[in-house]
Amino acid sequence: MAAQQRRQHRSALLLLFTLLETLLGARAGQIRYSIPEELEKGSFVGNIAKNLGLEPWELAERGVRIVSRGKTQLFALNSQSGSLITAGRIDREELCAQTARCLVTFNILVEDKMKFYPVEVEIIDINDNTPQFLSEELEVKIPENAPPSSRFSLIEVYDLDVGMNSLQDFKLSSNSHFSVDVQSKTNGPKYPELVLERTLDREEEAIHHLVLTAMDGGDPVRSGMMRIQVTVLDANDNAPAFTKPIYRVSVTENLPVGTPVLSVNATDQDEGVHAELTYSFVKIPKKISQIFYLNPLTGQISTSGDLDYEDSSSYELDVEAQDRPGLRDRAKVFITILDVNDNVPEVVVTSGNKTIAENAPPGTVIALFQVHDRDSGLNGLVTCSISRRMPFELEKSVDNYYRLVTNTVLDREQVSLYNITVTATDKGTPPLSTDTFISLTVADTNDNPPAFSHMSYSVYVPENNPRGASIFSVTAHDPDSDENAQITYSLAEDTIQGAPVSSYVSINSDTGSIYALRAFDYEQFQDLQVRVTARDSGKPPLSSNVSLSLFILDQNDNIPEILYPALPTDGSTGVELAPRSAEPGYLVTKVVAVDHDSGQNAWLSYRLLKASEPGLFTVGVHTGEVRTARAMLDRDSLKQNLVVAVQDHGQPPLSATITLTVAVADSIPDVLADLSSLESPTNLDDSGLTLYLVVAVAAVSCIFLAFVIVLLALRLRRWHSKHLIQDSCGGLPSLQASHSVDVEGVRTFLQTYSHQVSLTADSGKSHIIFPQPNYADTLISAESCGKSEPLLIQEDSGFCKEEDPFVQHKEKTETNQLSRCNNRRSPSYRVLGWHSDSPASRSTFKGSSRKIRRTTMAARQRGGDYRGFFLLCILLGTLWEVWTAHIRYSVPEETDKGSFVGNIAQDLALEPRELAERGVRIVSRDRTQLFTLNPRSGSLITADRIDREELCAQSARCLVNFNILMEDKMNLYPIEVEIMDINDNAPRFLTEEMNVKIMENTAPGVRFPLNEARDPDVGINSLQSYQLSSNHHFSLVVQTGEDGTKYPELVLERVLDREEEAIHHLLLTASDGGDPLRSGTARIQVTVVDVNDHAPVFSLPQYRVTVPENVPVGTTLLTVNAIDLDDGINGEVTYSFRKITQKILQIFQLNSLTGELSTLQGLDYEESGLYEMEVQAQDGPGSLTRTKVLITILDVNDNAPEVTVTSVSSSVPEDTPPGTVIALFYVQDRDSGKNGEVVCTIPDDLPFKLERSIDNYYRLTTAENLDRERLSVYNITIKAIDCGNPPLFTETHICIHVADTNDNPPAFAHTSYSVFIPENNPKGASIFSVTAHDPDSDHNAQVIYSLVEDTLQGAPMSSYVSVNSDNGVLYALRSFDYEQFQNLQFIVTARDSGDPPLSNNVSINLFVLDKNDNVPEILYPTLPTDGSTGMELAPRSAEPGYLVTKVVAVDRDSGQNAWLSYRLLKASEPGLFVVGVHTGEVRTARALQDRDAIKQSLVVAVQDHGQPILSSTVTLTVAVADSIPDVLADLSELTFPTDSDDSGLTLYLVVAVAAVSCLFLTFVMVLLALRLRRWHMKRLFQASGSGLVDASASHFVGVDGVRAFLQTYSHEVSLTADSRTSHLIFPQPNYADTLISQESCEKNDPLLTSIDFHDCKVEAPNTQTR
Repeated sequence: MAAQQRRQHRSALLLLFTLLETLLGARAGQIRYSIPEELEKGSFVGNIAKNLGLEPWELAERGVRIVSRGKTQLFALNSQSGSLITAGRIDREELCAQTARCLVTFNILVEDKMKFYPVEVEIIDINDNTPQFLSEELEVKIPENAPPSSRFSLIEVYDLDVGMNSLQDFKLSSNSHFSVDVQSKTNGPKYPELVLERTLDREEEAIHHLVLTAMDGGDPVRSGMMRIQVTVLDANDNAPAFTKPIYRVSVTENLPVGTPVLSVNATDQDEGVHAELTYSFVKIPKKISQIFYLNPLTGQISTSGDLDYEDSSSYELDVEAQDRPGLRDRAKVFITILDVNDNVPEVVVTSGNKTIAENAPPGTVIALFQVHDRDSGLNGLVTCSISRRMPFELEKSVDNYYRLVTNTVLDREQVSLYNITVTATDKGTPPLSTDTFISLTVADTNDNPPAFSHMSYSVYVPENNPRGASIFSVTAHDPDSDENAQITYSLAEDTIQGAPVSSYVSINSDTGSIYALRAFDYEQFQDLQVRVTARDSGKPPLSSNVSLSLFILDQNDNIPEILYPALPTDGSTGVELAPRSAEPGYLVTKVVAVDHDSGQNAWLSYRLLKASEPGLFTVGVHTGEVRTARAMLDRDSLKQNLVVAVQDHGQPPLSATITLTVAVADSIPDVLADLSSLESPTNLDDSGLTLYLVVAVAAVSCIFLAFVIVLLALRLRRWHSKHLIQDSCGGLPSLQASHSVDVEGVRTFLQTYSHQVSLTADSGKSHIIFPQPNYADTLISAESCGKSEPLLIQEDSGFCKEEDPFVQHKEKTETNQLSRCNNRRSPSYRVLGWHSDSPASRSTFKGSSRKIRRTTMAARQRGGDYRGFFLLCILLGTLWEVWTAHIRYSVPEETDKGSFVGNIAQDLALEPRELAERGVRIVSRDRTQLFTLNPRSGSLITADRIDREELCAQSARCLVNFNILMEDKMNLYPIEVEIMDINDNAPRFLTEEMNVKIMENTAPGVRFPLNEARDPDVGINSLQSYQLSSNHHFSLVVQTGEDGTKYPELVLERVLDREEEAIHHLLLTASDGGDPLRSGTARIQVTVVDVNDHAPVFSLPQYRVTVPENVPVGTTLLTVNAIDLDDGINGEVTYSFRKITQKILQIFQLNSLTGELSTLQGLDYEESGLYEMEVQAQDGPGSLTRTKVLITILDVNDNAPEVTVTSVSSSVPEDTPPGTVIALFYVQDRDSGKNGEVVCTIPDDLPFKLERSIDNYYRLTTAENLDRERLSVYNITIKAIDCGNPPLFTETHICIHVADTNDNPPAFAHTSYSVFIPENNPKGASIFSVTAHDPDSDHNAQVIYSLVEDTLQGAPMSSYVSVNSDNGVLYALRSFDYEQFQNLQFIVTARDSGDPPLSNNVSINLFVLDKNDNVPEILYPTLPTDGSTGMELAPRSAEPGYLVTKVVAVDRDSGQNAWLSYRLLKASEPGLFVVGVHTGEVRTARALQDRDAIKQSLVVAVQDHGQPILSSTVTLTVAVADSIPDVLADLSELTFPTDSDDSGLTLYLVVAVAAVSCLFLTFVMVLLALRLRRWHMKRLFQASGSGLVDASASHFVGVDGVRAFLQTYSHEVSLTADSRTSHLIFPQPNYADTLISQESCEKNDPLLTSIDFHDCKVEAPNTQTR
């Protein structure tokens, strides 16, 4: 350990001596040059080859080049001349800024010796830069009151040159106010200052233009110029002044809101903020402020609310203009409002009646109303009128009052309600009018009895109706109203078949609905007569009667009764005889039946329901005759059973059946003797096949029948749902009125059976109606529109809706009432007979009078001058009468509630008690009643306290006018009450505090307006004088306006001094002249506004701060502070940089408001260690001062060492000797001191080392031999660490690749490989892949594969397999056969591409796997060569398990593919023989029987167990006999016997199964085709837009039981509401099971009636043919 330390110590000393020697040699051998800046590229600097002691051509051979740390190379080597030249233009200012000496150092590297030579080049400055200002223009703001000798700093100048070439002097252009002075420090920059020589005057010259020139001392002299604009700032020494002292304007009251009225204008001789004026109202009530708006900037006065002449005819406003410092002026504005006719007359109904008896005499007073118009002059004159067609007239009363009286007798039956329109029209231009509506109801008397709309009614009710159901409704109308029109219904007493009518039907006394109290029976009686009485509730009551005929309609409630043949009483069946010789059509018997029902319900049809022999007999549909359909045959049974069904045509249809027994024989007597014992013979030998066929026919038929039934059920459900929807929707509103569907087939049907079919297209349901005789002329009443009557086919359900019973406007006639009802979709009824409508009834309504105002333009009055003169005389006479009849009182304001005003009863010459009796009351237009009547004393008293100021404002006299109405005579008496003023209000200022701003340099004698006080009182009680509190600076002057208003003004008596007293507090008192005296006060605060007479002053002349360079961005370094003794904007100081470069401006930021100096980006000691700048403080007007700021930067270890690789070898051969130089790099650290000292290291476990060179250069060399197989790539990390605290380091990575040599052969992963491949493989398929790996790289690792030559079964190995030379994939060149050989061996060689090449071998064993590709081969029994089948013998006496023969087979495959199994595939007699699964032995499974066939055929299958399974079969023939030799002789002739006696029934059953199946399939296909066609046609119709989309789909119009009717072979009626032709179809017999094709859809086929006609028509389902 000690020895190792000594060796390390010696190595360190050696390195130290080497380093010192190198440094001394480098210092002694340093090369120096000097050149001026701005030389052309390629200029000569020095002969570097000569200084190095080399020839020029040796520079390239020895690898001489420049090594520099800078990114930009300033110099280059000329290899031809061996000199150092410039690589481009060199700018000294860009390179070294303003440093005194500019030195550029770099090194010359000699590559072959890895030796450095330092070079130093000095750049000499030339005068190539002119002095430059930071900006070409500068604006300096100076107050006009600035004293002479004031200094103002200017922008500094920069000159990038140094020495005499830098800035030397300044020069200012000639002027009479300013000069320039230069401030400088020793060896420091020069700063220009602008000096004020004479006082400025803004009015004389507001702007001064100067030019400042900066010059350097170079040769030639260079200079720069800057334009200076001196702006003289104004002082606020002028107050605003209005252009007029008084502004007047007149506007109409209908001026739109927002319209400008006028504009006031004031001017200020100052400028800037001193001349910025704002306008405001000085004294203005809140009400006026809501009407007018003054724009504070433009002085425009506009309307903000509606003007109303009636509220105020003029407005007086005071407007004030004030500048920003606070000087102001006032002007007065007078706005006169002109009246326009904008108020419609007002009609106030004072008294009126809502109802009047129709027998009231003419002249009866109906209403008393007053007319008033708020306009003045002609606009306020009003005339009233009503319609002359009314039985009323107007009478003029006093004081614009009118009375409405009757002028004729009223008739309520003619008009029950009068809507009287009173029109009030003024005389304005244009005239305005108001319509007031008075609704008057005429009271009714009971003079009209109830009336039915028809003389009689007919009602049809089906029998078996539910008890309590409503069957009809009658309605009677009474033109009277209220209780006179309330109707009660009752039934007249009568008896029917001995029972009272009330036991059959009842009636609802309120609604007239009639209810059935029992279920009627058509067989009991067919009609009954009822009389209904309608009685009103008047006094006395009136009544009327109506006759009601109730007809009972028959229903199908009786089944047919069979009269013949009658059933025997002993229970036996009657027998009919038919000779076997009877011809077709022979009448065998006749079935006779009757039905107790009537009409269609009694129509009977007969059909053969069941027969023992189908097709032998037929039954007449309408006659019931049983006849033979064909001639009798011998095979026909002797006994024939017939089931005949008798069915009526009711809904639902009812039926009865009878069983007939017909005996068929030639000798009838013989048959009768044995007829009861006849039985059908049974064949015991029938085969089971017949049973199977019968079951099959039955199953297919049932499936077919079930399909048809389900289809019919779906059709019925759809039909039923459609009718439910139609019932709920109330019909089809889009169709026309009810109409009958007439078709020829229906007409024939009607004539044959005497019944009617009535169909409607627009009813919710279609009905088949079977009316009784003599019912055609029955009248159906219209009053039953809302009821559900049986035979009323309703077209629309929207009728009989209730209307609003109250009528407010004009009378509606009967026609109008009917038209209003018809506007609703009133229903129509299809009535069988005549129909008449009675006039609509009238209704009387009560309602209160309604007053509806409506403004219209009245027409100009027509007439001559005599009419105007006549009206004028009447008007003058009326006014004189009113004036002489006036009653006048006076009362002081603020008296208590109930205070006495005057004795109104005495003035009216009445007693106090008569006031209430005669209806004396106060009538006034005002909403608030100020006075009331005391009924006890007959006095007029106050209703509440009265405030004169609120009521009349400041009018000289306050008069309140109203009228006294005497109800009994409808007379009016005008009253006038004067309200006397008292001193109840003290003078009050609009604001309790007033602020006045006055400049401290304002001259004495200037006046300042103050806000005046308001006193709502009038006369001596109003405002009289002002008084100001005692003070030394101000006095008070009172000005009196044209209207007598007194305005106070504040007068300045002495000069103000803000420093002595900034705020003055005064008290202003306003007093009135009332008794007692009242006064109000306002506080005045006078604020002395400062002027800018002080400049800012810094707290320190110079600020210093020291900060480390790693201070965070945004840190505040220091805060400069300047104080200004001025106030407001004059004392607001802002800070800014005065002299600063763009680079420093990007580093530091100065807050202009707080003076905080902070960093904008990180500081860097390496760029600059000291920053010097100037900061100036400036107040609002422009006075400024400056200070200097010095910032010292302290270095910190913030720069990591930098490693620059100069030269490096990326690849090194592995046999490189130690000491070989691999890389050369340079290390530096931008920090200084210990922070800049750097040490380099590499990891110790690498075969490399570092050697120190000159000037912080290092060499990386090999320390030992390299081995590529051990490690082919070295990632060397060079770590450079400095000596700072904390230390910083940099890691540089160098990647070294070790070059390879070919010293490794290819190697396989295994010594041998085994490959398994199934036989029958495809030729050329890949069977295996071998891979050899070579640890070498590039071409040394490229491996080539090949086969070693060999032979197999005489053929070369290359004919069996091949190998891909690139990837080692093996391919099979032929299909291998496991039966030929099972395996083969060969060798594969792998050889690389090195020089010399190396190789290696591997052995491969290929095994062929067996596949199941051979079928089993049957060895025994062998097939005979003559084509016959081999024969095996089995004795009939053989026991079970007897060995008959054995099947022997082999398989050429192996393994599981060769395992064989045997099974019996087919046998003539199943279960007779068995085959051994594994042995192939054929044995008997049971004992042989006599019924077993002699010849038995067996098919035996042999299969293997491979994948896939392969098999073979063999057919064995086994002869079974007791005597084997005899059998062998005839075995070849054996044939199966046939039964010639087999019945043809099997064939018939097979044909039947096939026919029914085909029928079913055809039916389904036809149905699907119809559906598809219907869908297709629907799409076509929807696309073309044809048809009625709102009409409902076609549907059958029929009754339940149609399908049953079809099944019974009866006739069929198929009617549709939307088809052009309906069909009446009488089907032929035996067609029930016939399938009808689609083409016969339009024919009279019986089975198409159960299908919707839409399936057969070309029309879409939603299309209705008109």
